[in-house]
Amino acid sequence: MQRNTQKTVAAVSGGEKIFSTAGMTLMALFTAVTCILAPLSIPIGPVPISLTSLVIYISVYILGWKRGLITYLVYLFVGIAGLPVFSGMTGGIGKLAGPTGGYLVGFIFTVILCGLFVEKGNGRWYVSFIGMILGTAVLYAFGTAWFCISTGTVLLPALELCVFPFLIGDFIKMALAVLTGPRLAARIKGAAV
Repeated sequence: MQRNTQKTVAAVSGGEKIFSTAGMTLMALFTAVTCILAPLSIPIGPVPISLTSLVIYISVYILGWKRGLITYLVYLFVGIAGLPVFSGMTGGIGKLAGPTGGYLVGFIFTVILCGLFVEKGNGRWYVSFIGMILGTAVLYAFGTAWFCISTGTVLLPALELCVFPFLIGDFIKMALAVLTGPRLAARIKGAAV
């Protein structure tokens, strides 16, 4: 069952041209989902809780890392252009220079790492989960480093603001993605044939 699901993931995400009609439709759909869910954030300090990582974790099952990356970059450029799609219903290039700008850049690498592990994992959930952990660690590194630079905060207080409050929530998001991502990919593939 798990291997069949992985074959379905590969068929949905990487078994065809990136810019096929179906691929472009899925990328547009996930860009829209990201634009809708990412601004819905819970402010718990200078770094809010958002659903962006959950959308990315699930999207790589359906889109693969290449389409997932394009989808995230389109979302990022929409936000940089000024539409309020970033956390807290904000937008504009100034968000990149702000204390949370490192997260917006870090998500690029999160998509790539998570997607590669999902695609190369041959249906093994723990391989996908490891990819999500690594991708999130890179996200935390970018986010925390930029937070330190932009605010002048030293490392330990920055970790207390930028990483520690998010560990449990991100772990839950990863678990949800591992449980639902392959099933969603299988359903989308089933609906497409």
